[in-house]
Amino acid sequence: MKLLFLSSLYAPDIGGGAEIILQRTVEGLRARGHQVVVLATGARAGLHREEVNQVRVYRAGLHNFYWHFSPRRRSRLARLAWHLRDRDNPGMRRPLRRVIELEQPDLVVCHNLTGWSVSAWDEISRCDLPIVQVLHDLYLLCPSSTMFKKGRDCRQPCGLCSRFRQGHAERSMQVDAVVGVSRFMLERLLGQGYFQGAHSQVIYNASPYAPMPEPVGPAGPPAPLRFGYLGTLSEPKGVGWMIEQFKRLPFDASLAIAGRGQEDDERGFRAMAADDPRIRFVGYQQPRDFYAGIDVALVPSMWNEPFGMVAVEACAHSRPVIASRMGGLTEIIQDSLNGLLCSPDDPDSLGLAMLRLHQQPDLLARLAAQARRSVAGLLDLELMLDSYERVFTHTLQTRPAAPRPNPA
Repeated sequence: MKLLFLSSLYAPDIGGGAEIILQRTVEGLRARGHQVVVLATGARAGLHREEVNQVRVYRAGLHNFYWHFSPRRRSRLARLAWHLRDRDNPGMRRPLRRVIELEQPDLVVCHNLTGWSVSAWDEISRCDLPIVQVLHDLYLLCPSSTMFKKGRDCRQPCGLCSRFRQGHAERSMQVDAVVGVSRFMLERLLGQGYFQGAHSQVIYNASPYAPMPEPVGPAGPPAPLRFGYLGTLSEPKGVGWMIEQFKRLPFDASLAIAGRGQEDDERGFRAMAADDPRIRFVGYQQPRDFYAGIDVALVPSMWNEPFGMVAVEACAHSRPVIASRMGGLTEIIQDSLNGLLCSPDDPDSLGLAMLRLHQQPDLLARLAAQARRSVAGLLDLELMLDSYERVFTHTLQTRPAAPRPNPA
């Protein structure tokens, strides 16, 4: 097959786990003999071609007020204007049309559509090509992609989000197949009327870290208990909630916080922890090094995580996880099998879970022993690629053949 992958970003522009998984998927399919091409947005105007690890990558300048991957923080008014244009951005159809004309793909695989907007579906349909949409976030329901506002998860799209996404569910009927990276993601979109008539399937992301031949053992004695957080430092990730709960623990423990965030967010979290010497901010860390120095991983997300790859990675390193009962995390962490679950609706549940593992060392040892085995199926890239190949093949076989678009 010749496959065109459409995405908001592509390596080396990495916004999060979606781009890491996309790159592994593209390069994995290329290694299997498929022809793969990527089209992503970029900072420079016009359409530019390059190669990344022997993969042909096109980058199209964004027809909007600014490139969304820029580190500069924009005003609320500027962001609102950006999202208004991104609701339906026909200016992005031209570079997509040009790449389709140049590359003549059999099928287009859409990943994150931020910057492209759902106009991409319109252009691909105009070219009479089948579409597979992969759902990594909640962009199709919420311009910020998170459905998180004022410190709480949004149960339903708010009035503003509904206006920004008006008519999008109807336009999603152009999609032939839809893949959710978790059952939560897929059911959330289907429940809002998206992708009616499309073939739907869940394909879990395979961890981007190669499976280790042996689990990483504990790096030291069990006391004091060492907790750790690895990820973005932000409110939706529950970092503030975690610090607050940890500070109230009535036993000797430590908390290592690894990762980066917006400057204002980091400053606020450091101020929260300043009076507790047991809490350390350790910056960017390689997962293997980080997990070797902790006993329990914390994933206290306050928003609905689309999947939660960090929980998979912790289990892969034989570390039990205390995770929020949010989004796709419950499809990875099973209470009393490979970790414990808590809820932002019950703030003390996080601290109580930490206390429980301190008071029950046998439970901690059992969870650690079972953690890696519990995620074995999520550590195999080949299984993930097999699933995507089946979706692509099924899509091409069940869709009537169409003539190729004529080059301009």
